[in-house]
Amino acid sequence: MNYDAIKNEHGLRHDPFKAIVSPRPIGWISTLDAEGRANLAPYSFFNALGDNPHVVMFSSSGWKHSVANVEATGEFVCNLATWDLREQMNESSAPFPAGTSEFEATGLTPAPSVAVKPPRVAETPIALECRHLQTIRIHDLDGKPANQWVVMGQVVSIYIDDAAIKDGMIDVTQLKPLARLGYRDFSVVNEVFQMTRPAGGGGAAGGA
Repeated sequence: MNYDAIKNEHGLRHDPFKAIVSPRPIGWISTLDAEGRANLAPYSFFNALGDNPHVVMFSSSGWKHSVANVEATGEFVCNLATWDLREQMNESSAPFPAGTSEFEATGLTPAPSVAVKPPRVAETPIALECRHLQTIRIHDLDGKPANQWVVMGQVVSIYIDDAAIKDGMIDVTQLKPLARLGYRDFSVVNEVFQMTRPAGGGGAAGGA
C-alpha cells in the first residue's frame, strides 16, 4: 500500500506511523516547577542528538508540565525506563494535575542529582542530568505551527549504577531498557548481537 501521509488517509484501524518508527527509546523526564515541586513523565519521542557534546531531546505533543518546567528552571533529568520499572513508568504517564508529584503517586524515590536541581529516580540504574539548550516549536510545510514542542538539553552529569558495568562496558541485557512501539505495544532489550562496521564507515547506522 501507499498513502498520502499529509492527508493520512491510510484506511487502517489506527495510524501506523508510530509502529513504523520503532522501537523508540523512552525519555523518563524528571523536572521541578518554578515552585520546586517535582514532576516525572515518560516521552516516547526521545533520543540522543550527538555525543560531542552529549545532547538529548524529547518531544511533547502539547505544552505539558515537563516542557513548562524546563522553560521555567532550565534543567531536567532523563531517567532510564527499565523492565523492572515498567509499571511505575506507565503509571507516571497519567494526566495528574499540575503540582502533583508522580514520584509519590507511583511509589518511586526521588534521589538528589549531582549537577542539577531536579531529582533522579533512585530506582533507575542510569540517569542523565541535563541543562536546557533550546525549545523548538514544530511548523509544518505550510508554516503552520503544530502543537508539538522539541526540548533539547546538554548532558552535564551521568549517573550509572556500578552493577550495570561489566568488563568496563554497560551490560544492556542486565538493564533491560524499555522501548516504545506503536499502538499499546512496548519492547524490552534483553538480547543483543554485534557487527563490525566496514573500515572508514560512518554512514546510516551511526557511530560506535
